[in-house]
Amino acid sequence: MKIFISSARKGLEDERDALDGLIRALGHTPVRFEDFSAQAIPSREACLRALESADVCLFLLGPFYGHVFPETGQSATHDEWVAAQAAGKPRFVYRKEGVVFEADQHQFVRIVEAYATGGFRDSFHTSTELMTKVVQKVKELESAASPLVFAKLEHQPAMHWTSDDTDSQTVSNHGSGLEVHVVPLDFSGYSARELDQLGASLMDRIRATRMIGSDVALNPIRSDGYVGVGIPASRSRSWNTPEEGEPVECRLYKTGQLSIRATLPRDSHGAILDPDALPQQIADLLRFSGALNIVQADRIVVAAGVLTETLMSVDTFDPQRSRQSSQLMGFGRSERQLRTEPDESVTLAALGAGAVEVAPHLAQVLILQARR
Repeated sequence: MKIFISSARKGLEDERDALDGLIRALGHTPVRFEDFSAQAIPSREACLRALESADVCLFLLGPFYGHVFPETGQSATHDEWVAAQAAGKPRFVYRKEGVVFEADQHQFVRIVEAYATGGFRDSFHTSTELMTKVVQKVKELESAASPLVFAKLEHQPAMHWTSDDTDSQTVSNHGSGLEVHVVPLDFSGYSARELDQLGASLMDRIRATRMIGSDVALNPIRSDGYVGVGIPASRSRSWNTPEEGEPVECRLYKTGQLSIRATLPRDSHGAILDPDALPQQIADLLRFSGALNIVQADRIVVAAGVLTETLMSVDTFDPQRSRQSSQLMGFGRSERQLRTEPDESVTLAALGAGAVEVAPHLAQVLILQARR
């Protein structure tokens, strides 16, 4: 389990350092900005990406608010709180008592405490007291039942796939396409009016997730059967620079299906199906789907697919440098699609806390198909 530790360091130095060793001793992985190595991306972006990969977020509230970023007008901890909330991450908050909070921190604490009620909010006076409470919380998480409940499907619902499209080449124009689909069960679909209203709110919903950069221009898409938003690449790179996968389109169909399409990681040798990175990317897209707050059905069906291309391989993606050689999968000149064929429905938790449990199976099916 990855546990992201969020707080200003000033005023909480001892607590942050003690938590690092404690979490490792419990057999889990702490994620702190102190441990980040040099990276090509801005520090703020690196922290938010690390948060996205975490299973649990632990927030410490001390006397200081922290540096205010001009891009957001907020501190790093405040940004991380918003991002964790949007992604549906489990958040556990511990407030330090016996210290005087500066004005900005006092305002932030009021925001946090408005959401963090019951078991999500606790306090401590000393590092020792905090360690004891964190151990107890981690043990609770280890023994907690999975939020996911699976059930066999009596029949597969109708599902839209990229390879079936005749009117859009959005993903193909960006490179190889990964797509994740969410279909609500026992849903009668949207009326034309409802779909128009959701389409009008879709860009704001995407912005609210904080999973897309504020500098990225979004493009509305409208068709007879769906509404959508195109998401241009967040950065321009040279042909031989490795590129991480990123969302390029969000669609909401009249049937109720929600689809997120993304590029795969790639370098100068082409697109990469990385057995380690693919589950994480699918989990991120599932959480992105949940953060839009559109699908509300009790049970859903999730599926994933990859539109292949000639220069594609199952390999390890290195964001720092391109591969020197690669073994292509030999898909040929014509595109074809790898697809998971769902035979189970699952509870809505698959779009939040359960995403990390659902994604590995979807990724494994796609990797096996590619290797065959």
